Amino acid sequence: MTGGTSVPGAPAGLDTGAAPTGLPAAARAARVVVALAFGAQGLAYGALITSLPGFKDRFGIGDDVVTVVVLGVCLMAAVGTVLSERQARGPGSRAVLATGIASITLAILVIALAPSLPVFLVGFALYGVGLGQVDAGTNMQAVALQREYGRSILTGFYAAWSVAGILATVYVGQYVSRDVPQQVALPVVAAVVGVVGVLVLRRAWRAHDAPLTPSGPDADAGPVRRSALPWGAISVLGIAVVAYYVVDSAAATWSTIYLGDVLDAAADVAPLGYGVYLATTLVSRLAGDLAVRRWGRVAVVRTAGLVGAAGLLAVVLAPSPAVAIAGLGLTGLGLGVIAPLCFAAAGSLAPEHADAVVARLNGFNYLGAVLGGVFVGAIGVGSTLRIGYAVPLALAVVVVLLAPRFGSRRSAA
Repeated sequence: MTGGTSVPGAPAGLDTGAAPTGLPAAARAARVVVALAFGAQGLAYGALITSLPGFKDRFGIGDDVVTVVVLGVCLMAAVGTVLSERQARGPGSRAVLATGIASITLAILVIALAPSLPVFLVGFALYGVGLGQVDAGTNMQAVALQREYGRSILTGFYAAWSVAGILATVYVGQYVSRDVPQQVALPVVAAVVGVVGVLVLRRAWRAHDAPLTPSGPDADAGPVRRSALPWGAISVLGIAVVAYYVVDSAAATWSTIYLGDVLDAAADVAPLGYGVYLATTLVSRLAGDLAVRRWGRVAVVRTAGLVGAAGLLAVVLAPSPAVAIAGLGLTGLGLGVIAPLCFAAAGSLAPEHADAVVARLNGFNYLGAVLGGVFVGAIGVGSTLRIGYAVPLALAVVVVLLAPRFGSRRSAA
């Protein structure tokens, strides 16, 4: 540990001061590689999601098929998360991450070169499994490295995801505007992701959980050890994860439609809402680690929830597109740090079983994505998206109420 000052609300064993002076070079290299893995994940996701209009034209499919594909990806990602927990008990989280990146690389190639719709759907199913593995693997690695560093570094990894996601949208816009076929443009993305996978295999952090079920003389302690996973605390943090991803999915899926259909924004103005949301989410993640080191996780989460709730209230009550866009920006500025801080808190619940805890928590993010994309839209179809956005608003308030559970292991468990 360093001589930095610990902040009330920071997790047990997590100093909020400077980095340890004796930090091994391998940890520094692993931090760079894991940041690249977060970026590769954001690049792949952003490229595929923003290529959906091109897929619709290429295969002659409608919004109903796209909706099924998105839901299928979420379901397969949940399968990938389950597989990642089992794999982490053996080779470890580095193998989880490397396997997931390999699956995503292959999936992008299958999707890009698919000669028919069935092959295209198989590609997205493979992508879903890889997505679940990469989601779990990146967070496992990030939590392990944060424990090694002894200070908050996790929101910076998510900032890498945001930067790559923004670059992906720019890349897709460029290849579409230049009439470059998907069969040429998307394999470039796969190549970049594949290179990162090789780096992960060589330089990512070696970390393993303690076994949940001991063998040998301690085998009878299996049920006791299994109870070491703090299910109640995991579920509480899971609620916060669901809340964040409902907001994030609602912003990604419905903000442009809300601005255009409800607030009569011009066609070139409506997409700005999500663009501003992405930009301010990046800002919050770049500043998040510094904020945690200074004020502690509990204070940051509470403030983030309040700022996000204020932004969503502005979206719900917006009399004009400008107010709604500003509200979406405020939402990203507040809530952008919630997901990484959920995993940071999870890592302190049972440090000896951190990979298992992270894998269990990771499953909640797909539930939030489905609820945000489907539930908010269903309310909008039945009434108006203005009321639909009241759901994320209520969940942002829930995050504020859950803020004390982001503190030390004792307060969380």
